[in-house]
Amino acid sequence: MADTATLSSKFQISIPKAVRRAQQWEAGLTFAFIPKGSGVLLVPIPKRDALHGIAKNANPRDYRDRADRT
Repeated sequence: MADTATLSSKFQISIPKAVRRAQQWEAGLTFAFIPKGSGVLLVPIPKRDALHGIAKNANPRDYRDRADRT
């Protein structure tokens, strides 16, 4: 059976402990809510230092900006 949560009268939801542990989510983490069909994706937003080096081998010469799009 999947873990469930109930929306409170203050529109808050507590994330079940099993889910927090499995995802290694800590208090203070910021999330984005992305509408998807009839549901919503809950996606953690990484901290800036976690993104350091993510594009280390990117080639800036192949960069396209909005002016390139038609």
